[in-house]
Amino acid sequence: MSTKGKTISLVLGSGGARGLAHIGVINWLEERRFSIRSVAGASMGALVGGIYGSGKLAEFTEWVRAITKFDMIRLLDISIEKGGLVKGDKIIDALKNFVGDKLIEDLSISFTAVASDIVNEKEIWINSGPLFDGIRASISLPLFFTPHVLNNVKLLDGGILNPVPIAPTFNDNTDITIAINLGGPPAPAEKIPKADQTPTPETPTLQSKIKQFIESLQLVEKISSLANWDMYNVANQSFDAMQSTIARQKLAAYPPDFVIELPRNTCGTMEFDRANEMISLGYSLADKHLSHLG
Repeated sequence: MSTKGKTISLVLGSGGARGLAHIGVINWLEERRFSIRSVAGASMGALVGGIYGSGKLAEFTEWVRAITKFDMIRLLDISIEKGGLVKGDKIIDALKNFVGDKLIEDLSISFTAVASDIVNEKEIWINSGPLFDGIRASISLPLFFTPHVLNNVKLLDGGILNPVPIAPTFNDNTDITIAINLGGPPAPAEKIPKADQTPTPETPTLQSKIKQFIESLQLVEKISSLANWDMYNVANQSFDAMQSTIARQKLAAYPPDFVIELPRNTCGTMEFDRANEMISLGYSLADKHLSHLG
């Protein structure tokens, strides 16, 4: 069956570094000439989806493949405010450096970033205005990032209330809706899907650019000693378990045409140095679950 012209609504779930698997799924779909017309994303799903809509996914992929654990630590700007450990300005600045400061209305696709207004207990769908306002609000992981204030409302991670945001795609005029759930039940270590972990050749120029940009931010050298990482690991595991339960309920109530699911213990929330593995895994899972489409 020819897939040329088949239109897709893509629902990209929350899950920290596991969200790099979204890149592999998108690559698989594009290689088979599916047309992604709409993306709804929560947290990392909003980040990947927004960058894809901006036409800069290839550049982001190259960047995230090259970044190291030390680079990630140095991109964390400690907040002196209550409500979160990290302000997130440096991460957003790093992304704007190669994506640009775009408006959601100007993206090549319909795009919705989902955030959470926990005071009023409701989802906030951000589908207009500055792209990085939507992304920053949607990635506001509780305790880790400070809330993002938008229209005088403090917003937190979209995964709190809707880790697999299917509802924003209900009115899409597309052929197929595909959801990627990053909060599947944990799997025994020996049963966690393995992906091709062949290292990607390093790009010295890119590595140099990343180093220069990070150093230009006047970074805090002792950040890793200021955070109680064990505490945040426990909080993240609790958050993952909560999201997994909510995701099952959402998928049961509003089933998409196809679901790709990753066990929530596939990768830690902050293990962005495993980009090659997660991207490859997303690609292989798309091939496993969607190959019959064409």
